[in-house]
Amino acid sequence: MRAERLNERIIITGGLSIALRRSARARRMILRVPRDGGDAVLTLPPWAVLADGLAFAESRRDWLLQATARRPAPLRAEPGALLPVEGRARLLVEAATRTARLEGENLLLPRNRPAGPVVQAFLKHLAHDRLRPACDSYAAVLGRPVRAISLRDTRSRWGSCTSQGRLMFSWRLAMAPPEVLDYVAAHEVAHLAHMDHSPRFWAAVADLMPGYGAHRAWLRLHGGDLMAWKFRD
Repeated sequence: MRAERLNERIIITGGLSIALRRSARARRMILRVPRDGGDAVLTLPPWAVLADGLAFAESRRDWLLQATARRPAPLRAEPGALLPVEGRARLLVEAATRTARLEGENLLLPRNRPAGPVVQAFLKHLAHDRLRPACDSYAAVLGRPVRAISLRDTRSRWGSCTSQGRLMFSWRLAMAPPEVLDYVAAHEVAHLAHMDHSPRFWAAVADLMPGYGAHRAWLRLHGGDLMAWKFRD
């Protein structure tokens, strides 16, 4: 869904600030709390006026307060932090190295360079190295071609698939266990055959990855922890 950003905010009872967006495709008002620790967002369809949005947000006040309280605290990718890489905690350590690299239980980072962007670039490269062969393998089983793969820092989804066979993934999947990354690859490849979440789609996912349910559950339980990491100010 493409949304138009507005320079509008509303404050509901209790002082909770909510960012407003409008979407030409929205059919109803949607309220969500981003997993990255950002402000709550209210998406309004074209017909909704500001008073409608305020009333809707006020009606969901108790849910909003509970959802914001459950958000994980922001974590910074900086020397001394324990960052998950492929499901394993790695200590970020400055060292005499030109590029970020794994050594034992450490992720070594070059000195005199901002740690966050270096770690982000490392994770993005790692995600691509893991996702490309996984998608190609699943696509070969399905008999549907993958046209292209791109990586972004998305907030509302771990992956997507277009009808043209273009797949998009969050590079933060490099922080998840390898089997979880593989599940998301299988999920999006299955969309090459079924552009929906029908029983036929889930049957295709099960054919590609038997027992995918455990990996889907992991992402639901721990995905917010991955989104909590900040790599730039």
